[in-house]
Formats: sequence, C-alpha cells, structure tokens
Amino acid sequence: MPAPGPLPGVRRHPAALARAARAHAVIGKWLRAHPLAADSALAASLGLFAVLGGLVSPPEFRTDNPVWLTVIWSAVAVVPIAVRRRWLVPGLVATVAMCLVSQLHLMSGAESYSLMVLTYTMAAYWSLRRALLVAVPVWAGIMVFYVVLHHYGVVEQQAWFSSPELLFFSNSAVLTFTLLIGRLNKTRRLVESDLRERTRIAETTRQALADQAVADERRRIARELHDVVAHHVSVMGILATGARRSMATNPAAADAALSTIEETGRTTLRELRRLLNIMRTDDDGADLAPQPSLAGVESLIEQLREAGLPVRLEVLGEPYDLDPGVALTIYRIVQEALTNTLKHAGPATAEVRLTFGDEAVEVEATDDGRGPSVRPNVAGHGLVGVRERVALYGGQLRLGPRPGGGFRIAASIPMDRPGSVTERE
Repeated sequence: MPAPGPLPGVRRHPAALARAARAHAVIGKWLRAHPLAADSALAASLGLFAVLGGLVSPPEFRTDNPVWLTVIWSAVAVVPIAVRRRWLVPGLVATVAMCLVSQLHLMSGAESYSLMVLTYTMAAYWSLRRALLVAVPVWAGIMVFYVVLHHYGVVEQQAWFSSPELLFFSNSAVLTFTLLIGRLNKTRRLVESDLRERTRIAETTRQALADQAVADERRRIARELHDVVAHHVSVMGILATGARRSMATNPAAADAALSTIEETGRTTLRELRRLLNIMRTDDDGADLAPQPSLAGVESLIEQLREAGLPVRLEVLGEPYDLDPGVALTIYRIVQEALTNTLKHAGPATAEVRLTFGDEAVEVEATDDGRGPSVRPNVAGHGLVGVRERVALYGGQLRLGPRPGGGFRIAASIPMDRPGSVTERE
C-alpha cells in the first residue's frame, strides 16, 4: 500500500517549519529564563479571556456587573497566577477567598482560572501527598460552600447548576485533570534534569579519560625520550672525555673513541627519528622501525665496554621467544642500569644476568661501584619508566644498594601476567 501523500492543496515548507521551530525554541528559552514575565503573560491572557467570555456568552450565563467592574475583578483575580512561583500559598489563600466571594455574587470567572493554575502548580512543584492534602479540601470546601448557599436560597440557581451530583463530578474531573497535568510536567522536568546530570557526568568522565590518555601519552613519550637520549648521550660524554685525555698520548684509542661517538650519534638520531615517526598520526605515513629487543642487549653491552665499563653477560636457561613488549622492557632495564653505573658508580665493573624460567623471565644488573652514601640519587625518570614498563606486564621490580657496595636492579616478569607489584629493597 503506497504511503499517503500530502493533502490536496497543502504544500510543505521545510524552511518555514525550521524557522518556526527555531523561533519556538528561542521563545521557550527566554520564557524559562524569565518566569515572572511568562507567568504575567499567562495571567493577562486568562484575565482577558475571562472578560471577553463574559461579554460574548449567552444571556443566561452573563452577570449583571458593569464592564469596568468585570475588568477590575478579572485583573485582581489573576494576580496570584503571576506570582505563583514565589508566593504560591498566599496566592492560593487569596484565590480561595475570591472564589467564595464569587459564589455570593457571580463575577467574571477569572478566579476559577487562578484556582486551576495554582492547583497545577502545587502538583508540579510539591509532593503528590502535599498537593492532594491541600487541593482536595480546597476544592471540596468551595463546592460545599456553593451547595449550602444554594440550598438555603442565599444565591439564585445558576444556569450551569442542575444538581449537586453534577457539580461534584464536573469539579472532580477538572481537579483530577489539573493534578494529572501537573504531575506529568513534574515527571518531565525530573527526567530532563536526570538526563542533564547524566550528560554532565558523561562529559566529565569523557574529559577525565581524555586527560588521563594525554597524561599517559606524555609519560610514554618522556620515557621513550629518556631511554633513547640519556643512554647514548652518557656514552658519548664518557667517550669524548676519554678521547680528549688520550688525544696526545694514544691517538689510535682517541680515534676509536671518536668513531664510537660518531656511530652512537647516528644511532641516537635514528632512535629519535623513529620516536618522532611513532608520534605522527596514521595520515602522516609514519615509517615504523623495529624496537630494540633481547638481540640488542649484546650490542648495548659491547657499546658500554667501548665506553670503558667492564660488563659481563650471563644467560641462564634456554632462551625462548618473548612478547615484543616484554623483550623491549628487559632491554630498557639493562640499558638504564648500565647507564646509571656508567654515570654514577665511578670506577666499577657490572654484571648482567638473564634467566629464562618456566614461569617467568628474570633480569638482574649489578655493579660494584660507589655505595649509596656517595652515589647521587638515581631514582629519576629512567627508573620511573622502568617501573611503569615492569608494572605493565605484571612484574616485580627490586632495586637498591648492595650490602658490600654497588647497586642492584632486578626484575621478574611472569609469562601469565598476574597483578602488578613493585618493591624496593
């Protein structure tokens, strides 16, 4: 069955509908920001409606009051509507009084509009129990008051009144409808408030996660920069010092040191270029080079030997393939430990031990240099980065001075990656 098209003679105007929607949104936003103005406009509209209704209604529903009195009464009767958000209870008392007076001498009916609006306000802003405890007695009292006056002939029977039962059912229906609309409005406002709060929490959480991601990335970059630059620059500094001192007495050794400095500088530039490529976005076409791994540990140790640090490497167990991240972590641990020995331990020898176990791979780097009492504090960016790397793979890091002098860094990284623990001896 084809979808129904537009009615004959009716044209759709999307642009006009969009403009109307924008205007409605702007007006609604302004009215919410100026509640007194909105309530005053509502009060004026209902007062004008009451006056015009009295003028054009059939003769049996009209009052004998002069027009000026109807206008004044209507203007006064709708004032509680204008101030309902600030003075709801005083406005309700005044409205009830005007409703009782109106029973004695039929007025314009504006007081009935005020009573309905104030009842709606109670349902929309008060608890349901409180609204019922106030609204039901008020409406019942006004109905009983009129029935009593009519029963004793104090007032003449009006055209709209045929029996107390009809009065009861009609007013009960109006009261129920008014309370229902008020409660629906309150529910809508609560839902909107909850949605705004959820949106705020979601935005706060998103921002916190974004900030955390930025902080994590900064730490990663700082760790990579330290690992790349600190080691190579330290080696270059030591070699440059040795080359300068041996330039006159041992030119061959000085030339070898300068060659190592040159190669180390090139290696540093390659590492920095690799790191900068990693930091690019995918659209930049980053050229990713392989990361250092266990295969580079021997080259690293040989480089430090050339810089004047005697290092012994010992491998225990049968080597097996490691996760690239674990292999890089072990490489960085050895690099950081030996670089600190070269920089801070003074004349010393170092030893690196790699143990490939069934459940974990362990790395230990020790030296016999200056004790902790004379060695500078080495717990800087490098060791912080080492801790982070080891913790990432659920390992344990132990570091501290050796009893007989020197320093020790040891890490154990399990293959099943349990919870992360970092210890200090």
